[in-house]
Amino acid sequence: MSAAPAERIIDAFCDVLWLEDGLAKHSLSAYRRDLLLLASGLAKRDSALLSASPSDLLACLGGQQAAVKPSTLNRRICSWRRFYRWAVREGRIGHDPSADLKGPKPGARFPRSLSEAQVEALLAAPDVHTPQGLRDRAMIEVMYAAGLRVSELIGLGMVALSLSQGCVRVLGKGAKERVVPLGQEAVRWVERYLRDARPALLAGQMSEAVFVSRLGAALSRQLFWRNLKHYALKADIRAPISPHGLRHAFATHLLNHGADLRVVQLLLGHADISTTQVYTHVARERLKALHAQHHPRP
Repeated sequence: MSAAPAERIIDAFCDVLWLEDGLAKHSLSAYRRDLLLLASGLAKRDSALLSASPSDLLACLGGQQAAVKPSTLNRRICSWRRFYRWAVREGRIGHDPSADLKGPKPGARFPRSLSEAQVEALLAAPDVHTPQGLRDRAMIEVMYAAGLRVSELIGLGMVALSLSQGCVRVLGKGAKERVVPLGQEAVRWVERYLRDARPALLAGQMSEAVFVSRLGAALSRQLFWRNLKHYALKADIRAPISPHGLRHAFATHLLNHGADLRVVQLLLGHADISTTQVYTHVARERLKALHAQHHPRP
């Protein structure tokens, strides 16, 4: 299979993912990258996506194992398996060559989280006397108050805000909708941003996006990440930081203050409780610290 036919079959598969699951653009791009990489590896073995054997896939897997992390390799295997299940379902192939593929067992991974003091320092970093700084303060407040993914934050439309009710309607992964409370502090900053900064940024332009750039368009993921790193440096936060780190801080701090894991699951928009259980180590570590601090025989 030449490059062009391989791309056509991958595009057809990605179209189905978008239609059936409503996957976001970056998720579809990840599937496409994984499958293009597989097609390239198979071509070196004079094979192709729809004619690959289990041994072909194992050889491609072995060729990648030393170069990437176990988590990346497991993600690629998941992409391959889903593609071949689809190909079998569509009658394009007779059997699934990926059925017996097994990836490396990943080690325990715990989300990196900011402390409450670090979050407070980060929130105080933007210059709220400028329209951009006030916007950024409101964005960080909302992200931390509601535990949003960065794509959910920048994708917020004006119709999603219900400030009188103190909540926001979020469209998450798989086009699943959830309503998340914001809290009084975040509501106060969003109201101030909408009143004092958004009109100045729009300068008479129209936009459905809540958080806008100086050009009047919705803020991009890349610009928000760059701004966040700038504020982390300004706040003298030495720990690694990312937009997703605020989501981890949201979950961690809720559990630290006694929230139930099921509640955190609903707020984060996790379809399965097992995804949220990665945070249970936080509760265990907190209990151990409390025991060591207060028990008469630590």
